[in-house]
Amino acid sequence: MEVFTDRYFMNEALKEAKKAFENDEVPVGAVVVVHDQIIAKAYNQVELLKDPTAHAEMLAITSAANFLGSKYLTDCTIYVTLEPCLMCASALFWSKISRVVFAAADDKNGYMRFGKGVLHPKTKVEYGLMEPESRVLLQSFFEQKRKQG
Repeated sequence: MEVFTDRYFMNEALKEAKKAFENDEVPVGAVVVVHDQIIAKAYNQVELLKDPTAHAEMLAITSAANFLGSKYLTDCTIYVTLEPCLMCASALFWSKISRVVFAAADDKNGYMRFGKGVLHPKTKVEYGLMEPESRVLLQSFFEQKRKQG
């Protein structure tokens, strides 16, 4: 039995998204993995840091680059619970990340609206893994926000 599967790592990203939810942030989580080892974990911290760039992916990219001592993440995979926005996809482009795996599509703000060409040509993309779990968390968050007015 293989322990370190895409599902395992996406579940770790989902745990990060739940931390964001608990901290009243849009519940998005990300983990960066190299050779079956998580080297970075992050969740959205836009409100906490009062920084519009503090998306889970941006924080995870920075942490992974610091861990590796390199601006390139060429042997890495990022698992993220929501399709990256254009800003995050651009950062992923510049990091030359090998693979992006995301759970839920973001029809409104996702980078795919602009085409897969936003990412580095060598970056592989997979999506839909654990989409229902991610979607439920996001919907719960925004329902709660609407009730609060």
